[in-house]
Amino acid sequence: MQINLAYGKEGLPLEVDRTWNAQVVQPKFLPGLPDPKIALLDALRSPIASIPLRQLASPDDRVGIIINDKTRATPTKIILEAILAELSFMRSENIIIFIALGTHQTSSLIELKELVGETIYNAYRIVQNNSFDRETQVLIGKSSFGNEIWLNRELMDCSLKILTGFIEPHLFAGFSGGGKAIMPGMAGLQTILGNHSPKNISNINAVFGVTRGNPIWEEIFEISQKTGKNFLVNVALNKHKAITGVFAGDLEHAHAQGCKFVKETAMSAVDDRFDIVVTTNSGYPLDLNLYQSVKGLSAAAPVTKKGGSIILVSECSEGIPEHGMYGSLLKRTGNPQAMLDLILQPGFQEQDMWQAQIQAQIQLGCDVYVHSRGLSDDQIRSAMLIPARSVEETVNRLIGRYGTDARICILPEGPVTIPYLSKNQL
Repeated sequence: MQINLAYGKEGLPLEVDRTWNAQVVQPKFLPGLPDPKIALLDALRSPIASIPLRQLASPDDRVGIIINDKTRATPTKIILEAILAELSFMRSENIIIFIALGTHQTSSLIELKELVGETIYNAYRIVQNNSFDRETQVLIGKSSFGNEIWLNRELMDCSLKILTGFIEPHLFAGFSGGGKAIMPGMAGLQTILGNHSPKNISNINAVFGVTRGNPIWEEIFEISQKTGKNFLVNVALNKHKAITGVFAGDLEHAHAQGCKFVKETAMSAVDDRFDIVVTTNSGYPLDLNLYQSVKGLSAAAPVTKKGGSIILVSECSEGIPEHGMYGSLLKRTGNPQAMLDLILQPGFQEQDMWQAQIQAQIQLGCDVYVHSRGLSDDQIRSAMLIPARSVEETVNRLIGRYGTDARICILPEGPVTIPYLSKNQL
Protein backbone atom coordinates (compact mmCIF):
# COMPACT_ATOMS: atom_id res chain seq x y z
CA MET A 1 0.00 0.00 0.00
CA GLN A 2 1.26 3.48 -0.85
CA ILE A 3 0.43 6.56 1.22
CA ASN A 4 1.24 10.10 0.16
CA LEU A 5 2.84 12.05 2.99
CA ALA A 6 2.36 15.84 3.05
CA TYR A 7 5.89 17.00 2.18
CA GLY A 8 6.84 20.22 0.46
CA LYS A 9 4.60 21.10 -2.48
CA GLU A 10 4.50 17.68 -4.13
CA GLY A 11 4.26 15.18 -1.26
CA LEU A 12 6.32 12.05 -0.59
CA PRO A 13 5.06 8.51 -1.30
CA LEU A 14 5.51 6.04 1.57
CA GLU A 15 5.44 2.32 0.76
CA VAL A 16 3.70 0.64 3.68
CA ASP A 17 4.78 -3.00 3.85
CA ARG A 18 1.86 -5.38 4.39
CA THR A 19 3.76 -6.93 7.30
CA TRP A 20 3.75 -3.64 9.24
CA ASN A 21 1.29 -3.40 12.10
CA ALA A 22 0.33 0.08 10.94
CA GLN A 23 -2.57 2.42 11.60
CA VAL A 24 -3.10 5.51 9.43
CA VAL A 25 -4.64 8.45 11.31
CA GLN A 26 -6.01 11.31 9.22
CA PRO A 27 -8.51 14.12 9.73
CA LYS A 28 -12.05 13.64 8.53
CA PHE A 29 -12.02 14.99 5.00
CA LEU A 30 -14.41 17.81 4.19
CA PRO A 31 -14.67 19.11 0.61
CA GLY A 32 -13.96 22.76 0.00
CA LEU A 33 -16.90 25.14 -0.04
CA PRO A 34 -18.44 25.35 -3.53
CA ASP A 35 -17.94 29.13 -3.71
CA PRO A 36 -15.54 30.40 -1.02
CA LYS A 37 -15.83 34.01 -2.25
CA ILE A 38 -19.59 34.00 -1.65
CA ALA A 39 -19.10 32.20 1.68
CA LEU A 40 -16.67 34.88 2.85
CA LEU A 41 -18.97 37.73 1.82
CA ASP A 42 -21.94 36.02 3.50
CA ALA A 43 -19.92 35.64 6.71
CA LEU A 44 -18.91 39.31 6.67
CA ARG A 45 -22.52 40.37 6.13
CA SER A 46 -24.06 37.94 8.65
CA PRO A 47 -21.31 37.56 11.25
CA ILE A 48 -21.33 35.67 14.55
CA ALA A 49 -22.40 37.80 17.54
CA SER A 50 -21.54 41.05 15.73
CA ILE A 51 -23.02 43.62 13.43
CA PRO A 52 -21.91 43.30 9.75
CA LEU A 53 -18.40 44.49 8.94
CA ARG A 54 -19.71 47.21 6.60
CA GLN A 55 -21.70 48.71 9.49
CA LEU A 56 -18.84 48.32 11.96
CA ALA A 57 -16.55 50.60 9.95
CA SER A 58 -17.14 54.23 9.02
CA PRO A 59 -15.53 56.20 6.16
CA ASP A 60 -13.35 58.14 8.60
CA ASP A 61 -12.08 55.07 10.47
CA ARG A 62 -8.48 53.99 10.27
CA VAL A 63 -8.63 50.23 9.67
CA GLY A 64 -5.84 47.74 10.28
CA ILE A 65 -6.16 44.34 8.60
CA ILE A 66 -3.84 41.75 10.15
CA ILE A 67 -2.73 38.84 7.96
CA ASN A 68 -0.44 35.81 8.43
CA ASP A 69 3.07 35.63 7.07
CA LYS A 70 4.41 33.18 4.48
CA THR A 71 4.74 30.29 6.97
CA ARG A 72 0.97 29.81 7.15
CA ALA A 73 -1.36 28.19 4.63
CA THR A 74 -4.01 30.89 5.01
CA PRO A 75 -5.66 31.81 1.68
CA THR A 76 -4.85 35.44 2.41
CA LYS A 77 -5.54 36.90 -1.02
CA ILE A 78 -9.16 35.73 -1.26
CA ILE A 79 -9.85 36.77 2.36
CA LEU A 80 -8.42 40.23 1.72
CA GLU A 81 -10.43 40.62 -1.48
CA ALA A 82 -13.67 39.91 0.39
CA ILE A 83 -12.84 42.28 3.25
CA LEU A 84 -11.74 45.09 0.93
CA ALA A 85 -14.90 44.65 -1.16
CA GLU A 86 -16.97 45.25 1.98
CA LEU A 87 -14.83 48.29 2.81
CA SER A 88 -14.96 49.71 -0.73
CA PHE A 89 -16.65 52.87 0.60
CA MET A 90 -13.40 53.74 2.43
CA ARG A 91 -10.36 55.52 1.02
CA SER A 92 -7.44 53.15 0.48
CA GLU A 93 -5.13 55.43 2.49
CA ASN A 94 -7.31 54.75 5.56
CA ILE A 95 -6.60 51.03 5.38
CA ILE A 96 -3.28 49.42 6.41
CA ILE A 97 -2.42 45.76 5.95
CA PHE A 98 -0.24 44.40 8.76
CA ILE A 99 1.88 41.23 8.51
CA ALA A 100 1.70 39.40 11.86
CA LEU A 101 5.31 38.27 11.98
CA GLY A 102 5.72 37.67 15.70
CA THR A 103 9.43 36.78 15.82
CA HIS A 104 9.49 35.36 12.28
CA GLN A 105 11.66 36.60 9.43
CA THR A 106 10.43 39.53 7.36
CA SER A 107 9.11 38.82 3.87
CA SER A 108 10.75 40.10 0.69
CA LEU A 109 8.87 42.33 -1.76
CA ILE A 110 8.37 39.33 -4.06
CA GLU A 111 6.97 37.27 -1.17
CA LEU A 112 4.62 40.10 -0.18
CA LYS A 113 3.27 40.33 -3.72
CA GLU A 114 2.70 36.58 -3.76
CA LEU A 115 1.00 36.78 -0.38
CA VAL A 116 -1.56 39.50 -1.14
CA GLY A 117 -1.56 39.72 -4.93
CA GLU A 118 -0.04 42.51 -7.02
CA THR A 119 -3.24 44.58 -7.20
CA ILE A 120 -3.62 44.78 -3.42
CA TYR A 121 0.13 45.24 -2.97
CA ASN A 122 0.07 48.30 -5.23
CA ALA A 123 -3.10 49.81 -3.75
CA TYR A 124 -2.52 49.56 0.02
CA ARG A 125 0.23 50.24 2.50
CA ILE A 126 1.73 47.08 4.02
CA VAL A 127 3.50 47.08 7.40
CA GLN A 128 5.52 44.12 8.67
CA ASN A 129 5.57 43.93 12.46
CA ASN A 130 9.05 44.19 13.99
CA SER A 131 8.91 42.68 17.46
CA PHE A 132 12.56 43.61 18.06
CA ASP A 133 12.15 47.37 17.52
CA ARG A 134 10.76 49.04 20.65
CA GLU A 135 10.40 52.31 18.75
CA THR A 136 7.60 50.74 16.69
CA GLN A 137 5.70 49.60 19.79
CA VAL A 138 3.50 51.13 22.47
CA LEU A 139 2.90 49.92 26.02
CA ILE A 140 -0.83 49.52 26.69
CA GLY A 141 -0.58 48.14 30.24
CA LYS A 142 -0.04 44.81 31.97
CA SER A 143 -1.90 41.54 31.66
CA SER A 144 -3.35 39.75 34.67
CA PHE A 145 -0.40 37.36 34.28
CA GLY A 146 1.97 40.22 35.13
CA ASN A 147 3.45 40.73 31.67
CA GLU A 148 3.82 44.14 30.03
CA ILE A 149 1.78 44.40 26.84
CA TRP A 150 3.79 45.95 24.01
CA LEU A 151 1.97 46.10 20.68
CA ASN A 152 2.63 47.63 17.27
CA ARG A 153 2.09 51.38 17.58
CA GLU A 154 0.54 51.87 14.13
CA LEU A 155 -1.89 49.03 14.70
CA MET A 156 -3.00 50.55 17.98
CA ASP A 157 -3.61 53.85 16.17
CA CYS A 158 -6.25 52.06 14.08
CA SER A 159 -9.82 52.45 15.30
CA LEU A 160 -10.83 49.04 13.90
CA LYS A 161 -8.65 45.93 13.79
CA ILE A 162 -9.61 43.04 11.50
CA LEU A 163 -7.91 39.79 12.50
CA THR A 164 -7.56 37.18 9.76
CA GLY A 165 -6.06 33.69 9.75
CA PHE A 166 -6.93 30.03 9.71
CA ILE A 167 -7.77 27.73 12.57
CA GLU A 168 -5.87 24.51 13.21
CA PRO A 169 -4.79 22.75 16.41
CA HIS A 170 -1.75 24.51 17.90
CA LEU A 171 1.00 22.76 19.84
CA PHE A 172 0.86 25.05 22.89
CA ALA A 173 -1.86 27.67 22.29
CA GLY A 174 -4.66 25.12 21.81
CA PHE A 175 -5.73 26.41 18.41
CA SER A 176 -4.33 28.94 15.96
CA GLY A 177 -6.35 31.87 14.66
CA GLY A 178 -8.29 34.16 16.97
CA GLY A 179 -6.21 36.50 19.10
CA LYS A 180 -2.89 35.06 17.89
CA ALA A 181 -3.01 37.65 15.11
CA ILE A 182 -2.48 40.25 17.85
CA MET A 183 -0.22 38.27 20.18
CA PRO A 184 2.32 37.10 19.16
CA GLY A 185 1.64 38.39 15.63
CA MET A 186 1.72 42.14 16.33
CA ALA A 187 3.42 42.12 19.74
CA GLY A 188 6.83 43.17 20.96
CA LEU A 189 9.49 40.61 21.90
CA GLN A 190 9.15 41.20 25.65
CA THR A 191 5.44 40.40 25.56
CA ILE A 192 6.02 37.30 23.43
CA LEU A 193 8.75 36.03 25.76
CA GLY A 194 6.49 36.54 28.77
CA ASN A 195 3.61 34.63 27.19
CA HIS A 196 5.82 31.84 25.79
CA SER A 197 7.72 31.46 29.08
CA PRO A 198 9.18 28.09 30.16
CA LYS A 199 6.62 27.97 32.98
CA ASN A 200 3.71 28.39 30.55
CA ILE A 201 5.15 25.97 27.99
CA SER A 202 5.48 23.36 30.78
CA ASN A 203 1.83 23.80 31.85
CA ILE A 204 -0.18 20.59 31.39
CA ASN A 205 -2.92 22.55 29.59
CA ALA A 206 -0.57 24.20 27.07
CA VAL A 207 -1.28 21.56 24.44
CA PHE A 208 -3.18 20.95 21.21
CA GLY A 209 -6.91 21.49 21.45
CA VAL A 210 -7.12 23.20 24.86
CA THR A 211 -8.04 26.88 25.22
CA ARG A 212 -9.80 27.58 28.53
CA GLY A 213 -7.40 26.85 31.37
CA ASN A 214 -4.41 27.13 29.03
CA PRO A 215 -2.35 30.10 30.35
CA ILE A 216 -0.89 30.83 26.91
CA TRP A 217 -4.28 31.01 25.21
CA GLU A 218 -5.87 32.82 28.17
CA GLU A 219 -3.33 35.64 28.04
CA ILE A 220 -3.50 35.85 24.23
CA PHE A 221 -7.27 36.27 24.48
CA GLU A 222 -6.97 38.83 27.29
CA ILE A 223 -4.48 40.93 25.31
CA SER A 224 -6.62 40.83 22.19
CA GLN A 225 -9.58 42.13 24.20
CA LYS A 226 -7.55 45.18 25.28
CA THR A 227 -6.99 46.44 21.74
CA GLY A 228 -10.33 48.17 21.16
CA LYS A 229 -12.82 47.47 18.39
CA ASN A 230 -11.98 44.34 16.44
CA PHE A 231 -13.52 41.86 14.02
CA LEU A 232 -12.42 38.29 13.32
CA VAL A 233 -12.23 36.59 9.91
CA ASN A 234 -10.93 33.02 10.31
CA VAL A 235 -11.26 30.02 8.02
CA ALA A 236 -10.86 26.25 8.28
CA LEU A 237 -8.99 24.35 5.56
CA ASN A 238 -8.77 20.79 4.27
CA LYS A 239 -5.61 18.98 3.15
CA HIS A 240 -5.83 20.64 -0.27
CA LYS A 241 -5.80 24.05 1.48
CA ALA A 242 -9.39 24.62 0.33
CA ILE A 243 -11.72 26.60 2.62
CA THR A 244 -14.18 24.33 4.45
CA GLY A 245 -15.64 26.87 6.88
CA VAL A 246 -15.69 30.63 7.53
CA PHE A 247 -15.97 32.09 11.05
CA ALA A 248 -16.34 35.85 11.14
CA GLY A 249 -17.57 38.33 13.72
CA ASP A 250 -17.00 38.68 17.45
CA LEU A 251 -13.50 37.50 18.34
CA GLU A 252 -14.50 35.27 21.25
CA HIS A 253 -17.62 33.67 19.81
CA ALA A 254 -16.48 33.31 16.18
CA HIS A 255 -13.18 31.73 17.22
CA ALA A 256 -14.93 29.36 19.64
CA GLN A 257 -17.24 28.16 16.85
CA GLY A 258 -14.26 27.72 14.53
CA CYS A 259 -12.32 25.73 17.14
CA LYS A 260 -15.29 23.44 17.71
CA PHE A 261 -15.62 22.87 13.95
CA VAL A 262 -11.91 22.10 13.54
CA LYS A 263 -11.77 19.85 16.61
CA GLU A 264 -14.51 17.64 15.18
CA THR A 265 -12.55 17.05 11.98
CA ALA A 266 -8.89 17.26 13.05
CA MET A 267 -8.72 15.38 16.35
CA SER A 268 -8.83 11.59 16.28
CA ALA A 269 -8.89 9.07 19.16
CA VAL A 270 -6.59 6.02 19.22
CA ASP A 271 -6.76 3.08 21.63
CA ASP A 272 -3.13 2.95 22.76
CA ARG A 273 0.33 4.40 22.22
CA PHE A 274 2.63 3.34 19.40
CA ASP A 275 6.24 2.15 19.22
CA ILE A 276 6.85 4.08 15.99
CA VAL A 277 5.08 7.20 14.72
CA VAL A 278 5.70 8.61 11.23
CA THR A 279 4.59 12.24 11.09
CA THR A 280 4.85 15.26 8.79
CA ASN A 281 4.46 19.00 9.19
CA SER A 282 1.51 19.20 6.77
CA GLY A 283 3.63 20.06 3.74
CA TYR A 284 4.29 23.48 2.21
CA PRO A 285 4.33 26.16 3.54
CA LEU A 286 4.16 24.71 7.06
CA ASP A 287 7.28 22.59 6.58
CA LEU A 288 9.50 25.42 5.34
CA ASN A 289 11.94 24.90 8.23
CA LEU A 290 12.75 22.70 11.21
CA TYR A 291 11.57 25.33 13.71
CA GLN A 292 8.02 25.10 12.36
CA SER A 293 8.30 21.31 12.12
CA VAL A 294 8.39 20.90 15.89
CA LYS A 295 4.60 21.08 15.48
CA GLY A 296 4.69 17.77 13.64
CA LEU A 297 6.71 16.23 16.46
CA SER A 298 4.23 17.57 18.99
CA ALA A 299 1.35 15.94 17.14
CA ALA A 300 3.08 12.56 17.37
CA ALA A 301 4.48 12.74 20.91
CA PRO A 302 1.27 12.16 22.96
CA VAL A 303 0.66 8.80 21.27
CA THR A 304 4.29 7.60 21.22
CA LYS A 305 5.35 5.05 23.83
CA LYS A 306 8.07 5.93 26.32
CA GLY A 307 11.25 4.78 24.62
CA GLY A 308 9.54 4.76 21.23
CA SER A 309 10.59 6.58 18.05
CA ILE A 310 9.18 9.40 15.94
CA ILE A 311 10.14 9.83 12.29
CA LEU A 312 9.53 13.40 11.12
CA VAL A 313 9.13 13.88 7.37
CA SER A 314 9.60 17.59 6.58
CA GLU A 315 11.14 19.25 3.53
CA CYS A 316 12.69 22.22 5.39
CA SER A 317 13.58 24.10 2.20
CA GLU A 318 14.66 27.06 4.37
CA GLY A 319 16.81 24.90 6.62
CA ILE A 320 16.73 25.13 10.41
CA PRO A 321 16.47 28.25 9.65
CA GLU A 322 19.41 30.65 9.86
CA HIS A 323 17.39 33.51 11.35
CA GLY A 324 16.23 33.46 14.96
CA MET A 325 17.85 31.70 17.94
CA TYR A 326 16.35 28.21 17.63
CA GLY A 327 19.30 26.69 15.78
CA SER A 328 21.95 28.25 18.02
CA LEU A 329 20.06 27.11 21.14
CA LEU A 330 20.10 23.52 19.91
CA LYS A 331 23.84 23.67 19.21
CA ARG A 332 24.65 25.27 22.55
CA THR A 333 24.08 22.28 24.80
CA GLY A 334 24.27 19.11 22.72
CA ASN A 335 21.59 17.04 24.45
CA PRO A 336 17.91 17.45 25.41
CA GLN A 337 18.36 17.36 29.19
CA ALA A 338 21.07 20.03 29.11
CA MET A 339 18.82 22.11 26.87
CA LEU A 340 15.97 21.92 29.37
CA ASP A 341 18.32 22.69 32.26
CA LEU A 342 19.46 25.83 30.44
CA ILE A 343 15.97 27.06 29.53
CA LEU A 344 14.51 26.35 32.97
CA GLN A 345 17.16 28.41 34.77
CA PRO A 346 15.49 31.28 36.66
CA GLY A 347 15.39 34.42 34.53
CA PHE A 348 16.41 32.72 31.26
CA GLN A 349 14.80 34.48 28.30
CA GLU A 350 15.74 34.07 24.68
CA GLN A 351 13.89 34.19 21.38
CA ASP A 352 12.67 30.76 20.20
CA MET A 353 13.33 29.11 23.58
CA TRP A 354 9.78 27.75 23.50
CA GLN A 355 10.36 25.65 20.39
CA ALA A 356 13.66 24.30 21.71
CA GLN A 357 12.00 23.50 25.05
CA ILE A 358 9.16 21.56 23.42
CA GLN A 359 11.59 19.61 21.23
CA ALA A 360 13.75 18.74 24.24
CA GLN A 361 10.73 17.63 26.28
CA ILE A 362 9.70 15.28 23.47
CA GLN A 363 13.22 13.87 23.09
CA LEU A 364 13.44 12.92 26.76
CA GLY A 365 10.71 10.38 26.06
CA CYS A 366 11.63 9.04 22.62
CA ASP A 367 14.13 9.05 19.78
CA VAL A 368 13.47 11.49 16.93
CA TYR A 369 14.51 10.82 13.32
CA VAL A 370 14.26 13.37 10.50
CA HIS A 371 13.83 12.82 6.78
CA SER A 372 14.41 16.11 4.96
CA ARG A 373 15.51 17.22 1.51
CA GLY A 374 16.49 20.65 2.83
CA LEU A 375 18.75 19.55 5.69
CA SER A 376 22.10 17.77 5.56
CA ASP A 377 22.85 14.92 7.96
CA ASP A 378 25.22 17.24 9.82
CA GLN A 379 22.51 19.87 10.23
CA ILE A 380 20.09 17.27 11.55
CA ARG A 381 22.66 15.99 14.04
CA SER A 382 23.49 19.56 15.11
CA ALA A 383 19.81 19.89 16.04
CA MET A 384 20.19 16.84 18.36
CA LEU A 385 18.20 14.68 15.92
CA ILE A 386 18.92 11.50 13.91
CA PRO A 387 19.06 11.52 10.08
CA ALA A 388 16.69 9.19 8.21
CA ARG A 389 17.52 9.20 4.51
CA SER A 390 14.85 6.56 3.79
CA VAL A 391 11.62 6.48 5.77
CA GLU A 392 10.89 2.84 4.85
CA GLU A 393 14.37 1.65 5.80
CA THR A 394 14.21 3.52 9.09
CA VAL A 395 10.85 1.95 9.95
CA ASN A 396 12.15 -1.53 9.13
CA ARG A 397 15.25 -0.98 11.22
CA LEU A 398 13.11 0.16 14.16
CA ILE A 399 10.86 -2.89 13.77
CA GLY A 400 14.03 -4.90 14.27
CA ARG A 401 14.48 -3.09 17.59
CA TYR A 402 10.90 -3.21 18.86
CA GLY A 403 9.81 -6.54 17.38
CA THR A 404 7.63 -7.63 14.46
CA ASP A 405 4.45 -6.78 16.37
CA ALA A 406 5.57 -3.17 16.91
CA ARG A 407 2.64 -0.77 16.70
CA ILE A 408 3.13 1.86 13.97
CA CYS A 409 1.14 5.08 13.52
CA ILE A 410 1.27 7.13 10.32
CA LEU A 411 0.16 10.78 10.37
CA PRO A 412 0.25 11.77 6.66
CA GLU A 413 -0.93 15.32 7.40
CA GLY A 414 1.00 15.88 10.63
CA PRO A 415 -0.41 18.50 13.01
CA VAL A 416 -3.53 18.96 10.89
CA THR A 417 -4.44 15.66 12.57
CA ILE A 418 -4.10 15.43 16.34
CA PRO A 419 -4.34 11.88 17.68
CA TYR A 420 -5.13 11.40 21.35
CA LEU A 421 -5.71 8.43 23.63
CA SER A 422 -9.42 7.57 23.73
CA LYS A 423 -9.27 7.28 27.54
CA ASN A 424 -8.20 10.94 27.72
CA GLN A 425 -10.88 13.57 27.23
CA LEU A 426 -9.72 16.74 25.50
